[in-house]
Amino acid sequence: MTDLTKKYGTMVFSEHVMKQRLPSDTYKKLAKTIKEGKPLDLDVANSVAHTMKEWAIEHGATHFAHWFQPLTGITSEKHDAFLDPVGDGTAITKFSGKELIQGEPDASSFPNGGLRATFEARGYSAWDPTSYAFIKDEVLCIPTAFCSYTGEALDKKTPLLRSMAAIDEQAKRVLAFFGKKPAKVTVNVGTEQEYFLISEKDYAKRQDLVMCGRTLFGAPPCKGQELDEHYFGAIRPTVNDFMKELDDVLWGFAVAAKTKHNEVAPAQHELAPVFCNANRAIDENLLTMEMMKLLASHHGLVCLQHEKPFEGINGSGKHNNWSIGSEDENLLDPGDTPEENLQFLVFLTCVISAVDDYQDLLRMSVASCGNDHRLGAHEAPPAIISIFLGDELSDIIDALAEGHEAGHASRESLDFGVAVLPTFDRDTTDRNRTSPFAFTGNKFEFRMPGSAVNVADANTMLDTAVAKALKDFADAMDERGDVSFESAAIAYIRKSLADHKRILFSGDGYSEEWHEEAVRRGLCNFPTTADALPAFVEQKNIDLLAGMGVLSETEVRSRYEVKLEKYNKLMNIEATTMERMARRTYLPVISAYATKIAKGITTVTSAMPAAEMSHERRELAMLLDGVDAIYEGIDNLADLHRKAKAFECAQDQANCYAHEVSPAMERLREAVDAMEPIVAREYWPVPTYDDLLFYV
Repeated sequence: MTDLTKKYGTMVFSEHVMKQRLPSDTYKKLAKTIKEGKPLDLDVANSVAHTMKEWAIEHGATHFAHWFQPLTGITSEKHDAFLDPVGDGTAITKFSGKELIQGEPDASSFPNGGLRATFEARGYSAWDPTSYAFIKDEVLCIPTAFCSYTGEALDKKTPLLRSMAAIDEQAKRVLAFFGKKPAKVTVNVGTEQEYFLISEKDYAKRQDLVMCGRTLFGAPPCKGQELDEHYFGAIRPTVNDFMKELDDVLWGFAVAAKTKHNEVAPAQHELAPVFCNANRAIDENLLTMEMMKLLASHHGLVCLQHEKPFEGINGSGKHNNWSIGSEDENLLDPGDTPEENLQFLVFLTCVISAVDDYQDLLRMSVASCGNDHRLGAHEAPPAIISIFLGDELSDIIDALAEGHEAGHASRESLDFGVAVLPTFDRDTTDRNRTSPFAFTGNKFEFRMPGSAVNVADANTMLDTAVAKALKDFADAMDERGDVSFESAAIAYIRKSLADHKRILFSGDGYSEEWHEEAVRRGLCNFPTTADALPAFVEQKNIDLLAGMGVLSETEVRSRYEVKLEKYNKLMNIEATTMERMARRTYLPVISAYATKIAKGITTVTSAMPAAEMSHERRELAMLLDGVDAIYEGIDNLADLHRKAKAFECAQDQANCYAHEVSPAMERLREAVDAMEPIVAREYWPVPTYDDLLFYV
């Protein structure tokens, strides 16, 4: 029997390894840096670097790399060998403290929104000691931050760390009013990673999947997800082998992969780890995504992480489970009597006001080309931000906002009616899967992020908004004068909840009535990325991010440009791929099949003039009408695509892609997809949804 615990953490330079290998004094100083943010001097760095190198080489490493998160949304690394020649044909291994704590990647070669140019290319990467170094493919990977020569952040880790520091500072101020002085307040995150697995051979035959990560064409399969048989169903042997290997690899990286199962759509699956601090959680999620793609190929599979690879069935999200806590308690735990838990109500109120005040910023943080196709249907939340609290908390909030006493919700017993089955207490609230931001017992589940994204953006914006709300509360309490803290806090809660009650919604987020109601409430509704991104550079949002020390105005504006540029480039790739596939892949085949039908009609009627061939003639007419519709669709798309590319303003270009090019792409898709059920199977040039989704 394999001892699972012996696998765990074998490939990370963890706190456990540090304790074992570092000199005691070095470890204590490093621990202060990690836990308290104390500066790390070069002597300590040299000692850590030497020990880290020796450990890495013992585990087969030959190179080291600063592993960072540029604004591409993925990770980057440059490998340098430990070997250093000494001039006599031999070499030694070398890794200094300076090499550990600082690197110099070329900043101009990464997205930077105009902050760097080719003639001013220098950038710096800096070791993040709060996230474990790990060995991947014989390379010691050192998690790092990345900035420009002039100090602006060029990555996603740096603002995340700043936002976590803001939460820490302001939450401590609030807790001080309750007589508490924790060493640190931490943001904790658990990411639920959804993904699809398809056959590697079928993937290679689909230009749209290879180029865009999603199918631009494809008629609905004969069977989709309507039987609800895939969710939590028995896992296919090939998929199970992949999942087992993935578990083993992730456990070696100390990624606490916990839950795995089939998702709702055919060929869709999910992996969920145990919570940890947001910085490490996001590093681990990025590593998980990389390993998923790599290991799938070992099993003849491809892992699709696009938010909507297949039309008409569920897309893939990355539910971001978010909470804040100290070393002693979860600050979002309501306890048994939440209506009497003033500390919980303060933190809950601050989250509610933060989400309402900065709903546009949160929507912007999850905007992407792929997520535009996912949000609003098939179990994904709508593009309108709202908060679901559940019945018990909603009643308490209503009572507080309206100025009267809140009652206590008692738990009811759930009895299956079978003596042998256990009876247990039922939760005081149901779940709402259409809610973008739902309270789930002692945390919030932000369900809007898409499966392909780095959720550092979403967490940075959420952390910053909540930190600002906590600051506002603490400032108000500092200025309360002779009023008791409890009275001032309750008055603040009542007013804040009354002001922000519009963001609370417990109904069906898909309904037209909710969309109309959201407009009446004054909530933001940004259906596309092009609609959502301008919120980033709204002055109130710039003031928030700059005021809380998370992003300067220059950094905000550069990131807005990067996001626009990425959206426009992805839309350009999709439109180009679609035009070429329609013209070069589908039209020749449909025309060839129409020719075959026409020749058949001619052959039969020449041999038997009385034959009516009405069905064949009708099918031929449908094919010819389809060919005409496809040609028209290609021409229309090409015209609008040229129009979009002609815009010099990136926002104007994005608007054109979102509101003119994208609908034209849908029309062309409809024309091509209508032909798939008509054309003979042996003629159809690519694997269909039936092939892709049911490959076993």
